[in-house]
Amino acid sequence: MPIAIITGASRGLGLALARSLAEQGWMLVIDARGRRELEQAADELSAMTEVAALPGDITAPEHREALLAAAGKTIDVLVNNASLLGPSPPPRLDEYPVDRLASVYAVNVLAPLALTQLVLPRMPQGGRIINVTSDAAVEAYDGWGGYGSSKAALEQLSAVLAAEQPSLRVYAVDPGDMRTRMQQEAFPGEDISDRPWPQESVPGLLALIEGQLPSGRYRAREVKVPA
Repeated sequence: MPIAIITGASRGLGLALARSLAEQGWMLVIDARGRRELEQAADELSAMTEVAALPGDITAPEHREALLAAAGKTIDVLVNNASLLGPSPPPRLDEYPVDRLASVYAVNVLAPLALTQLVLPRMPQGGRIINVTSDAAVEAYDGWGGYGSSKAALEQLSAVLAAEQPSLRVYAVDPGDMRTRMQQEAFPGEDISDRPWPQESVPGLLALIEGQLPSGRYRAREVKVPA
């Protein structure tokens, strides 16, 4: 039974991907900050596969160690999906509280790297690391300097890791705009019903997990999905 760790899997893209992997018989180790939502997700997923659900803060070393222990000796896929938007609505850089920016970087950059460092010794040749990014990492949007620069840093870490770990596949994946809570927080009071549901980005993620595409940056909804 292949094993995947998915962070931030109580809702949105993380849960949508977890559902698809569960349907295919993957064992899952999932986490989220909110205990109640995570328990609800685990109840749903456990009807399909073996699930270990650990509520906690991904920036905490003891929580990352717990994820590793739950996964066991071999970890086939790591999906660093947990993210922090920061203040809502996102402030311009000349007004951005630096302490809040430090929290964004702790969740979006440092925690994924720290978890990856733990996972690497347990990842077999051909294992996959998926770091969920954003178009804000490559486009200069007014008000998105904090979140966008954190994702740009995550993308560079992904690219360097791919160069250093040629036996693995390391992907930075932009899922595109989605109808999620984070998207609503980014645009408070706006109607986001025109955004696609997160599950529309899942086929591209599965194609990366199951296929042989080289390491690199991908837009999930543009990945060629096998017929």
